[in-house]
Amino acid sequence: MQRRDLLCAAAVSAGLPSALALAQPEPLLTRTIPSSGLVVPAVGLGTWQTFDVPISDLEALARRREVLERFFALGGRAIDSSPMYGYAEAVLGELMRGQDQRLIAMSKVWTGIASYGTTQMGRSYGLWRLPRLDVMLVHNLLAWRAHLKTLRDWQAQGRVGHIGISTSHGRAADEVRQILNAERIDVLQITYSPADRSAEPLIALAAERGVAVVINRPFDGGTLLERLRRVSLPGVARDLRCTSWAETVLKWELANPAVSCAIPATTNPEHVGQNLAALRGPLPDARQRAALLAAMQPAL
Repeated sequence: MQRRDLLCAAAVSAGLPSALALAQPEPLLTRTIPSSGLVVPAVGLGTWQTFDVPISDLEALARRREVLERFFALGGRAIDSSPMYGYAEAVLGELMRGQDQRLIAMSKVWTGIASYGTTQMGRSYGLWRLPRLDVMLVHNLLAWRAHLKTLRDWQAQGRVGHIGISTSHGRAADEVRQILNAERIDVLQITYSPADRSAEPLIALAAERGVAVVINRPFDGGTLLERLRRVSLPGVARDLRCTSWAETVLKWELANPAVSCAIPATTNPEHVGQNLAALRGPLPDARQRAALLAAMQPAL
């Protein structure tokens, strides 16, 4: 036996945890997209506003490169963007060279002109510099019937892995419900946070229909964390091994088992670390989740 094996065997015989077990990194929280079985780390990265910088701005580009490096180093994989987000897709394409093997790429078609959808999506593929995107959504339901038809064709051709719809700010709840009940989709992206729980019935319906749920605006556009700066982190958060409100809020959201992935956006590598810390350690049970919501009440 190798010396390492002898030491581990001695530890086990003495009733101590195996040295190898102690050396194993704590597993990350992942969720599975029901339609395909794709495993996704439950915290991703959004790019709305944060990655909308000109490629010629080298200082801004370097800052976003730091964000991406930190994100991947901590186990992140899913990144979301859209043609609506200005330069974001182009910036991702520039910075993601050599990182594609770790990436779960999510983008959107965002046009009310049905005939322009294929052109716009083709442009997105070119900006991301990828032959295939993992998720393509109809952004804010614009011309969703026509775009979903195109996306089904592209999915059959292997050009996109998963298709679906997105909405934000609680818009078009009735139409989202209609689509979930009548259409075959893989992913719903929707706004959800302790400050905006209006999507909970739709999230539950998506789970019933076998549709993965990606939540946008998990910090209410960042304003929730600003308001929570005046609120002390409660003891129940520390019981969950949380050291920041960002981690606490994400764990509150991910404790809903129907939520597949949250996509907070940031330009700060330190904030990336706080966000992805939610992938480790326990999630709140029902009692702890209620206690966290009560503690956040002054900021809601």
